[in-house]
Amino acid sequence: MFTMGQIDDLHARLGSAESLADYMRGLAEIGVVRFESFLVDGHSEFFDADGRSVVSPAHHQDLSVADVSDRAALLEHLRRHTDKDTSYVEMSAGLAASGIERWVADTAALTMTYRDRNGVALLVEDVA
Repeated sequence: MFTMGQIDDLHARLGSAESLADYMRGLAEIGVVRFESFLVDGHSEFFDADGRSVVSPAHHQDLSVADVSDRAALLEHLRRHTDKDTSYVEMSAGLAASGIERWVADTAALTMTYRDRNGVALLVEDVA
């Protein structure tokens, strides 16, 4: 079973938008099949193939997730972050205001899925 220390090491080396695919490949190599990052406080849950998980601590103050999702606003906040106009926390606040509860990364498919409070996928991105 992987550890939070291994995940933190990968994140320190590859945890940026530019190296997201390499980060996800690195996670797959240590046994992570999926991770879910929650906008409410930035914590993530990392899962192995047997469903066991490791949970990270919160990474920012609590954010309020809107009850109604707005896909256009989601896309705008992602674009602004890609253009380096926002920090990670600013992007997270924008996504939460857009109704995004979490993003789910699949390390085999190399996809990132943005889900609202009801679990509805508003966007599935290929990160490869």
